[in-house]
Amino acid sequence: MGEAERIKVLIADDHPMFREGLRQVFSSSVDVMLVGEATSGEEVIAQANKLRPDVILMDVKMPGVNGIEATRRILHAYPLTGIVMLTMFEDDDSVFAAMCAGARGYLLKGADEDEILRAIQAVHHGEAIFSPGIAARMVTFFSHSRQQMPSNEFPDLTQRELEILTRLAKGYSNPQIAEELVLSAKTVRNHVSNIFSKLRVTDRMQAMIRAREAGLGKDDA
Repeated sequence: MGEAERIKVLIADDHPMFREGLRQVFSSSVDVMLVGEATSGEEVIAQANKLRPDVILMDVKMPGVNGIEATRRILHAYPLTGIVMLTMFEDDDSVFAAMCAGARGYLLKGADEDEILRAIQAVHHGEAIFSPGIAARMVTFFSHSRQQMPSNEFPDLTQRELEILTRLAKGYSNPQIAEELVLSAKTVRNHVSNIFSKLRVTDRMQAMIRAREAGLGKDDA
């Protein structure tokens, strides 16, 4: 395969040793070409604009803008870019957030060389790929969400707004919600404002009362 035909990959991760490991993987591949590296959300957005990679391997948690918010911004500008999320943990909320942001794959950092290369090739060809353990957890997560989320109580709210309202009912602050759902502080503020408007309440306490009366947040009470 000629250089022009190789899949152009950008790595976004703030751990030098992990990036070094990926460099070694790509140096021996005839199908993949490493075109750049980034160590923060802001940097990967800039690199994506400059390098126009085919695929980005994106760490979920990075300094500044997190990987999921960076994914949203990049795909808004370049919707054909394939993004594979990388993480050290199997976190259900971040899997769901990655899917909503438009990521096509989700792999644990313990994935072996063949699995990483397969994921890159798959998303480059428009497929979605999740490691087996994460795929199984996703099925459980969505099944549990359907059973536990009393969405009929608040038909005007989106799935994300229901998730945030549930955490409001538990007394979470905006920064805590942002960290748990892997969202930016601004995104959480916007969702909370929309929730207040849709519930016709004026403050956080009124929203908490409405949510608790509907049964949200009581599992941890």
